[in-house]
Amino acid sequence: MAKRHPEVLEPDSPAHTHPERRATPKGIHVPAFHDLAKRLRFAPQQGRIWLDDQRMILMHVSSLGALRQELIESLDKETARGLITRIGYQAGTRDAAMARKVRAGLNTYDDFLAGPQLVSLEGMVHCEPVALDIDVQHGHYFGDFYLVDSSEAEAHIAAYGIGNESVCWMLIGYACGYTSAFMGRPILWRETECRGMGHAKCRVVGKPVEEWEDAQDDLRFLRIGDFVKWAPQAEAPLPATSRIAARLSSAPENSFGVVGISAGFNTVCHMVNKVAPTDATVLFLGESGVGKEVFANNLHRLSKRADGPYVAVNCASIPEHLMESELFGVERGGFTGATTSRAGRFERADHGTLFLDEIATLSFTAQGKLLRALQQGEIERVGDTRTRQVDVRVVAATNVNLREAVKAGQFREDLFFRLNVFPIQVPPLRQRRDDIPLMMNWFLQRMARKHDKHITGFRERAVDAMFAYDWPGNVRELENMIERAVILAEDGGALDLCHLFTSGEEVDTTAFMLKRSGSIGRVSEPGDAESLSTAAVGHPGLAKTEVAMLRAAVAEANGNLSHAARVLGISRPTLVYRLRKYGIVPEAR
Repeated sequence: MAKRHPEVLEPDSPAHTHPERRATPKGIHVPAFHDLAKRLRFAPQQGRIWLDDQRMILMHVSSLGALRQELIESLDKETARGLITRIGYQAGTRDAAMARKVRAGLNTYDDFLAGPQLVSLEGMVHCEPVALDIDVQHGHYFGDFYLVDSSEAEAHIAAYGIGNESVCWMLIGYACGYTSAFMGRPILWRETECRGMGHAKCRVVGKPVEEWEDAQDDLRFLRIGDFVKWAPQAEAPLPATSRIAARLSSAPENSFGVVGISAGFNTVCHMVNKVAPTDATVLFLGESGVGKEVFANNLHRLSKRADGPYVAVNCASIPEHLMESELFGVERGGFTGATTSRAGRFERADHGTLFLDEIATLSFTAQGKLLRALQQGEIERVGDTRTRQVDVRVVAATNVNLREAVKAGQFREDLFFRLNVFPIQVPPLRQRRDDIPLMMNWFLQRMARKHDKHITGFRERAVDAMFAYDWPGNVRELENMIERAVILAEDGGALDLCHLFTSGEEVDTTAFMLKRSGSIGRVSEPGDAESLSTAAVGHPGLAKTEVAMLRAAVAEANGNLSHAARVLGISRPTLVYRLRKYGIVPEAR
């Protein structure tokens, strides 16, 4: 049994004096969940069930059991458990976003307990808190819950009977995903008692990854991937999926990388692992800042050429008239100013990997010469009279749609097909938000070490904003934002909105709309959410609607900006920014 934190709320202990730590003589106070239940909508005419703005389905527990049995017997228990756990993780992260929206403005404990109540509402299990201690600002978490009448345990027992292992895999994944998203850092849960082992009810304990001594035993099911680029003097690299979040805090100072658990991230990891042992040309596609170069570096690190050189070239940074000499080298006297012979990037990458970033920026002349090098495996230095054989694996990357560039006559079709042997699409961060809490923790730890500061974590509203933001700059923007925040924050403090969003980024964490009556209300119906989404796309009256919402909130609060911000469900700095943006001067009370 895991040891409890000394400051948690126990069922028979009095409530702590902290205003957010409340307990009754019978246990921890759990808020009513009518605010969650009223968001459940059935639309049988449309074949839809909605929970807030998420589409849901009803499923027979016996069907769930049949699916589990099929996965276990067709794959194996280890693989099936990992798959089911990750499904739960995805569901947990999405419910965390919903809970924060529904209970914005409430205290931390009521806000967090929306998760256990949502799994009850969704018919998965009934949760009874035994002990709960949360401090988002300082990154502390401890949770101890009973899971009563687990549908997952019921399905497993029906197929396999009582055994000697815990079986609530999806619920564990859900708890990890929900709590990690809520805290903005990786939280690991374990099942210490389970109906599948003969106990009367299941019991789970959760705390930060680094507080578990043998976290790897459980994290392997989550497959929290970690692709890291190491300096030459760093320790020998490990397989891409074997370094996990529990090791992030001990990563070398000169390393950087991306971490993730989302389906999109793991798909890229899978593709990289598949193609790495071969010599196939790889083309990474994706928006700027998604981590294409990091994946390319790890592709080399996992390949048979790992002992050879890795040479990276940013094609956009080299002037067109120097591109040929940079790639293929130059002989003395090859052009004016060439006083010595010099090897190009292809020669320097011989028996290794050459990474060509932003390859779409190459001129047609450079594209033609690159095509010959790829086809023949030979290059010719500028001013030379002989060809040289090179053994180079080429990996390219671009944020441009090369097919469209070919159609527009901006990229050679023959070169495109030569490069497009094994394309890997890296999804943008906004399409893999499940990775955000892991990345937040990764970059916070790294930047705190880099700048020699002690940062305790993220404030709750900062976590909310990080999930709500669209991240046009992707992982690179997230990294830069956290580094900036670490520099701005006080030593020993937590990162807040005022530290993170300081460069004009617009973050909208609200889910409100202006009603016809003039009052402000949350979006609760799927139709309302659709209307709001439609209005937000280029509607000329959107700014007027936002101004009206701001004026209505300030008027309702009688000029009290803190109160108005709570009405809108946003932070006071965000409200002040929006008031200034539209030139609204609130009247003094």
